[in-house]
Amino acid sequence: MNFIFQRLALTVATIALCSTAVWAAGPSTQTEAAEPRLSFQTSAYWRPRLNVDADVAMVYGVSPTTADRMKSWRDHGYIINLMTGVAWGEYQDYLFGRFDGKNHEDEAQTTRDGRRLGHGKDVYYMSPGPAYGAYLSMLAKKAIDDGAEALYLEEPEFWTAAGYGPRFKVEWQQYYHEPWRDPESSPDAQYRSSKLKYYLYRRALADVFKFVREYGRSTHKDIKCYVATHSLINYADWGIVSPESSLLEVGCDGYIAQVWTGTARTPNVLDGVKAERTFETAFLEYGQMQNLVRASGRDMWFLNDPVEDNAHHTWADYRYNWQSTLTASLLQPEVYKFETMPWPERVFQGYYPVNAGPEAMHYGISLEYQTELQAVIHALGQMKQPGSAVHWDRRGTAGVGVLVSDTLMFQRAGPQASDPELGQFFGLALPLIDRGVPVEAVQLEDAGIPGFLSNYKMLLLTYDGQKPPRPQLHTALADWVKAGGALVVVDDDKDPYDKVREWWNTGKFHDATPRLDLFRRLGLPAAPDGPQRVGNGIVLYDAQSPAALSHEKGGADVVRHLCITAAKSAGIDWQESPALVLHRGPYVVAAVLPSASEPMELRGHFIPLFDPALPVVNRVVIRPNQRQLLVDLDRLQNARPCVACASGRVVGERREGGNLSFDVSGIDDTPCVIRVACADKPTSVTVEGRSISQGDWSFGDGVLRLHFENSINPQHVTIKY
Repeated sequence: MNFIFQRLALTVATIALCSTAVWAAGPSTQTEAAEPRLSFQTSAYWRPRLNVDADVAMVYGVSPTTADRMKSWRDHGYIINLMTGVAWGEYQDYLFGRFDGKNHEDEAQTTRDGRRLGHGKDVYYMSPGPAYGAYLSMLAKKAIDDGAEALYLEEPEFWTAAGYGPRFKVEWQQYYHEPWRDPESSPDAQYRSSKLKYYLYRRALADVFKFVREYGRSTHKDIKCYVATHSLINYADWGIVSPESSLLEVGCDGYIAQVWTGTARTPNVLDGVKAERTFETAFLEYGQMQNLVRASGRDMWFLNDPVEDNAHHTWADYRYNWQSTLTASLLQPEVYKFETMPWPERVFQGYYPVNAGPEAMHYGISLEYQTELQAVIHALGQMKQPGSAVHWDRRGTAGVGVLVSDTLMFQRAGPQASDPELGQFFGLALPLIDRGVPVEAVQLEDAGIPGFLSNYKMLLLTYDGQKPPRPQLHTALADWVKAGGALVVVDDDKDPYDKVREWWNTGKFHDATPRLDLFRRLGLPAAPDGPQRVGNGIVLYDAQSPAALSHEKGGADVVRHLCITAAKSAGIDWQESPALVLHRGPYVVAAVLPSASEPMELRGHFIPLFDPALPVVNRVVIRPNQRQLLVDLDRLQNARPCVACASGRVVGERREGGNLSFDVSGIDDTPCVIRVACADKPTSVTVEGRSISQGDWSFGDGVLRLHFENSINPQHVTIKY
């Protein structure tokens, strides 16, 4: 479905054509960015209706038309990258032996009943054999030769329901030096099956990363490789295994976090109630992906999708959920690069219902939604703000995390699979985000990196549904606790996967569960009662299953009470909040949580970007389970005159002698709505040297309002005072 990039060295000429304008602190001026910040992915040629505001066009798929499609976007000023699928694609050359003379149909992912998993005729999810990485490398070479400046390898996915194909059985014997076993036969067999699936895609991608680095050097190019992937949380929820965090160890330059309505609307359970919680789930997914790269400093792009893969929802549904996921992404202040959409052709040229039911009528996107989308995309390009301009206004206690491991994907099938609603994670995380605690999914595999855990005051941990991949991680956790951390462990030791053949119960280790190994390193008994002082820190243990708590009325209160108890013992000021409000320069990102008892009111001078009219308002009321993205005009006082918002791409903004000029372009057949913050009414406004009448512009409340038709070619706007 979706995709990723990184900063590239740009020539001055390319910057002038392609860069996104950046607000300085305040912001007081706009300057051209030295790195791309906005991207989208498409399999189409450039068309006027697809003239999306972005730096990068990710052209999808390697085919005979790739070079021409790339050229069509390059000719219109975009940086060209390529994205192609990893798990599946039009890879018949590989399947049927035209690549290396060998038939590879035995590598199709196969279920227990012999069914091959795929996407239509002769397009299968792959169980990658030793030659698959070389085949993907051949595709990468063609893309680079065609002019791709970076590569995005999409969705390395192995379904937990698979693991029965001929090639997979051979790989099992070579990896484990034992005969293949039916993954459904026992927890141990299922765990080993998933561990092998994880390894096979890591191996394939490591081959590609190595080839691209070497080929780039031979051609004097610095070609980056990224992976577009769903979050660990979603893959575990959907029953998919992917190498996730380990890709950084074998050469991955960063990720696109493929979080969108389709992943985030997956129902989960809180206090026994199963429901869609799109905003809360997206917040947790985006946070987990950001955490994935924090220790490495690699790039992270956040995907947003104004529509969805499912074509049966209404336009109103898409819009509401897009606003939910977008707000959740903006509440991760460390990320400022966005894939604004996949498939703009389906957004701006697709037809979807406007009402539900069998008689639903299908229509194209409304002018209002097009205007809103373009105004928000313009704002996304400004989200890199100085640290002094980014601060929280409302939230609960920060520095709280739930530890997660890639092994969360390893227990999702079989007769003793973990909770189908992933309650072992959501049972710990949802009770906190539901009360405004900005909890983060913390990658356990990174615990041993120096300084990584120092970002957190409190961590929650369970081995119900996941396992620690290495014993050294327990040493790192114990050291963190002794240095002052508060660790809350919720685990009933009844997970049948505790008995899989792994390090804690083999060789020199003889613990029945991984939790017991951790407690031994902490110097604690098997079942300590109440908060335990360990060095300068605290450990609190509760012998319950988080998954079971998620299905119980009052289970969320149990989790919150544990956190409050641990916080009190550790001297942590525990705070909850009905809302999350973050300032990013002149932007206010606000979400009122469903648990809030009353609306939240903001007063000032704002432009709400989720309103396509882009009005100036002095009062914003946000009700429970609603979100807002606002321009705070009061924060533009020292920058006036300046463009406050626009439903188009604004570049080259200049203030000279108190006057303002800039270029603006947009998608064909859409309105260009611009709001300029200024102190006085202008004396004239010209577009492409032509004066526009006051019927198309007005001034009031310190804001100039402009309306005219967008053009695919930049239109020069001059405002004189």
